[in-house]
Amino acid sequence: MADRSLRGMRLGSQSLQSEEGVEFSPRKKAVYQTTDGSTFEVVFAAEAEIPDSWQSPKSGQEGLLLSADGKRVDIDRGDVKVPRTHWDMLLERRTRPELEELLQERLDFLRARKGQQKIGA
Repeated sequence: MADRSLRGMRLGSQSLQSEEGVEFSPRKKAVYQTTDGSTFEVVFAAEAEIPDSWQSPKSGQEGLLLSADGKRVDIDRGDVKVPRTHWDMLLERRTRPELEELLQERLDFLRARKGQQKIGA
């Protein structure tokens, strides 16, 4: 029976593909430093915009981008748009006295309705 056994490769042990003729896309490395002083590298595509901060894959802390000479990159926050809340948008449409008047009308309506409810089925 041993003379009739099939011979072949082990599954998953070797790849039949070669790296011949393979060209990798252009890349660049960015170095980040966490608050505890540890550094880590992240590889990006050459045309990608590198973010100012990145989460460390080992510690989970946020790392800030370092320049080529090892110093932290100054982040220009510039014109950061503050998100508007619902209250801010409401104050754009109505004045404070108008809102207090609407609140009082609604409270009066709810109090009047509460007094009209019947007890039982």
